[in-house]
Amino acid sequence: MVWKAKTKMEQKVEFIHEWLTQKYAITELCRSFNISRPTAYKLISRYEKMGLLGLIEQERAPINHPNRTNHKVEDSILKLKNKHMLWGAKKIRILLFKQHPEELIPSVVTVHNILSKNGLVKPQKRSRRVKPVFPIFDPKKCNEVWSADYKGKFLMGNKIYCHPLTIADSKSRFLFTAKGHYKENLISAKQEFTKVFRKYGIPKQIHTDNGSPFGSVAAIQRYTRLSYWFIELGIDPVYSDPARPDQNGRHERMRQTLVIQFKGPTTQSK
Repeated sequence: MVWKAKTKMEQKVEFIHEWLTQKYAITELCRSFNISRPTAYKLISRYEKMGLLGLIEQERAPINHPNRTNHKVEDSILKLKNKHMLWGAKKIRILLFKQHPEELIPSVVTVHNILSKNGLVKPQKRSRRVKPVFPIFDPKKCNEVWSADYKGKFLMGNKIYCHPLTIADSKSRFLFTAKGHYKENLISAKQEFTKVFRKYGIPKQIHTDNGSPFGSVAAIQRYTRLSYWFIELGIDPVYSDPARPDQNGRHERMRQTLVIQFKGPTTQSK
């Protein structure tokens, strides 16, 4: 089994949700996420000012940094760690004073970051407690909330199933698209959302159920790769509670109307 590596955006969102629970001290969160306290406060400040949109990468670090740790010191740090695998950054930093001039010795945080960058730090396990973002059930204007879902797959004449993706505005009930796909996956959904965004703009929220590729009850805040893409675009992904399709009743009703139009008024949708 291949484990998926988390992107920087996923780690930032997870850090903010852990911080919102008020269950952990900043020092503990910094240690768990392998970041410094200034970085943590910077992320929190951006989130408080701009929401999740503020977590998007602002700028790139320079290629050559004047304060970068001397490469000989980095080599010493790695050699000491390989020799004393149970030692942390504090103990390893103390031994560096015996091998290098004091002005070349980095801080404990820098030593820890060097070890982490080289895969020599084992992250602590922590429980995932998050503060949910709730859907706007009664939007006051268009483009405030959109709803989306894969609904009513059916077998075509070529013996292949068609999976219709529907995207609609929750205020006006306007149906942006009803696109048939061969599979319910990230690539197909992302391509269709891209077309709709370019034509109609960006909503504040996108309300879906917990099915793939929109959500996952096993993931933090139920976010998937598609959810993180929404966040990067400035959209809040929100979800109905499990086994509660009535919470997105507008979309369910719209789908029934489509079934009646295509199959006739005497056919009952399943």
